[in-house]
Amino acid sequence: MANSVQARKRARQAVKRRDHNVSLRSKLRTAIKSIKKTIESGDKLAAQSAFNTSIGTIDSIADKGIIHKNKAARYKSRLSAAIKVMS
Repeated sequence: MANSVQARKRARQAVKRRDHNVSLRSKLRTAIKSIKKTIESGDKLAAQSAFNTSIGTIDSIADKGIIHKNKAARYKSRLSAAIKVMS
């Protein structure tokens, strides 16, 4: 455990920051799952609307550095391609 005052404070801040990042990552996963669920249901319009609402979430989490920007782009690309395939 940390001995100095500064190290104790940094440890507290790290826990706080970790909890915040975990909640954001969970929000991201929920958004992706909702898109996949609508894609599996077969309703293209619902899938497209779920995709459009989740894009902002994915981008904002990438901007905060929770995930890499390329990873966000890869998620968006694959989900968009899956929606395009639907007919």
